[in-house]
Amino acid sequence: MAERTVLRKDQLEISLHNEKKLIQEGTIKDDNPLDLSEPFRELCSACRKGDLKVCQEKITEGVNINARDLYDYTPLILASLCGHYEVAQLLLESGALCERDTFQGERCLYNALNDRIRNLLLEYDYSKSADPLQPLAAHISSLLTRDHPGTSDIVVTAENESLHLHKFILSARSPYFRSKLAATSETITWKLPSTIPPQAFTAAIKYLYFGEAPRDLRSGPGTGFTESEVFAGVDRIAKHLEIDTLVDSILDSGDRRLARQRRTTELAKGRDQLEGWFRSNVLGNKLVVETSKADKVKWDRNNAIFADVLLQANELPEDTDGYSNGGPPQEDSTTADPKEQTQKSVLFPCHRAMLLRSEFFHTMFSSAFREAHLKDHLHIINVDCSPDVLEIVLTFLYTEKVDFPLEVAVDVLFAADMLFIEKLKTKAAVVISTLGSGNMSQAEAAKTRGTKEEDDLDIYAIIRAAWMTRVQRLEEFAARYLAYRLEAHIDSPEFAELIQESASRIQGRQETDSIELLDDIRFYLGERFRLRFDDAGLEEMMEEEAQQQLTDTAATDESVEKATHGIEAIDLSGTGPAEGMKHADDTEQPSPKAQDHGHVIRNLNGEVVVDEFDKDAMNYQILMDKLDQILESLNLEA
Repeated sequence: MAERTVLRKDQLEISLHNEKKLIQEGTIKDDNPLDLSEPFRELCSACRKGDLKVCQEKITEGVNINARDLYDYTPLILASLCGHYEVAQLLLESGALCERDTFQGERCLYNALNDRIRNLLLEYDYSKSADPLQPLAAHISSLLTRDHPGTSDIVVTAENESLHLHKFILSARSPYFRSKLAATSETITWKLPSTIPPQAFTAAIKYLYFGEAPRDLRSGPGTGFTESEVFAGVDRIAKHLEIDTLVDSILDSGDRRLARQRRTTELAKGRDQLEGWFRSNVLGNKLVVETSKADKVKWDRNNAIFADVLLQANELPEDTDGYSNGGPPQEDSTTADPKEQTQKSVLFPCHRAMLLRSEFFHTMFSSAFREAHLKDHLHIINVDCSPDVLEIVLTFLYTEKVDFPLEVAVDVLFAADMLFIEKLKTKAAVVISTLGSGNMSQAEAAKTRGTKEEDDLDIYAIIRAAWMTRVQRLEEFAARYLAYRLEAHIDSPEFAELIQESASRIQGRQETDSIELLDDIRFYLGERFRLRFDDAGLEEMMEEEAQQQLTDTAATDESVEKATHGIEAIDLSGTGPAEGMKHADDTEQPSPKAQDHGHVIRNLNGEVVVDEFDKDAMNYQILMDKLDQILESLNLEA
């Protein structure tokens, strides 16, 4: 076993040496560049501590999660080494690299604290971990062969072959098509010149549709083109369509490492091109109209941005005092301008080809509904969410980007559930559970109890949303959140109502059945008090205790000295020592250990305790007893 370990280390060192040499020669790009910036240092520190909130914040800020620190540690290595499963999962979902045949990937696997994390790392193979844009690329590539529902709006023919393409993709990815289609947006067919090999044009189109560069350019039988002629044709068509990286991608396709790096770079570039086109054309042409007049909007099918459907989202009418519908009216609401109270709607011009990423729209456009049939003017489809949330959904469908604040995360969760977009649901749950401070230590959680940060997070609404959308990750977060702040919630009627709801979710519930929410809270409550010892800091406590003993000894010596020198004065006062110290016997005083820097330590019931550990033991039992009392008051057994 020891020999295998030494051999493995030698292999890692050889791998590191070879990798550094190739990087220095410029043959390959450094996947893990050195980063000494403060944001990256904060990310590494959060990975060591297991702080999901800070990790999510830094990822959102755009910190390179694959960089390395001064000691050659990447954030993923730190998270796996320190045993923080949730942090490692977040990093992998965000594109952290863990490729087995690279030095850092092997090092990450080798240093994983336990098998659970190691198995997680192995689950994220190259295509999933190194390429977070793969789902977007796979969808766009599939549009070339998708027959139903039909979304093509231009057909290119070459000899006996026809390619059914999409103007908005061609316009976003190729400057040549952008200028050509802008001048003649009504064009629906285009015949390829006979001098261009069809294989060359097909390779270029597949590349524009996020496909991989071809490794084999051999022409099929009977086409009359040799491999060199096809390659020359690719070169010409790439220059004509202004795809400057196509030829380099073909040349690099023989080297797996170079091909992967080229693929990653090209997908990021393609996504940026698509995002720029989306923001300029889709978001840049959205219409704000009165809701009552939205169905009267007529948008011609032959339009400059090639949209083929309109999505409508209605704004919630708000009173001028800041309340939404159902809020208390202003005293002078009768004098308010009626125009200010008019409900508004936002119409987004979209492309069905991208909306198909949602199972909701895929079913709609594949069915016999009227929205599936094309007509001269675009159909308007009402989506039950706010315009801001619909913009987030569309940004995800077009670009795979899903950055949004905690304030709208629950609304995004419901919209993603309604539209059957599972990845967006997961992302919303991640935002809530990381930015919602669900993974705080007990000490950190205590600082937020009763503060604005806690008030901003409606944990009761979140757990009901988790139940309605069936997101297990969010249910676990809510249970942990409540357990770490249980004393602030356990006496509230709403908490008891939540326990009742959890019990009623089990159909045909028997008296012996468990209550899922209650079980989870009990589990995390036990975790909270088990971790309390670690949060307290053993070294600091021992130092404080030693210092306290020295202080107590000094105080005792001083008291003895004073008593010795002052005994005569006591006798002269006419009172004996016993009488003079009577108050110490008659009044219960807390022991020195029961004071923390001059403050008496008390448990949740207000009783004086010996020390912090005694307080935690009592508080744990008090909270568990209160949970039992809630069950008894609700006439439940669990």
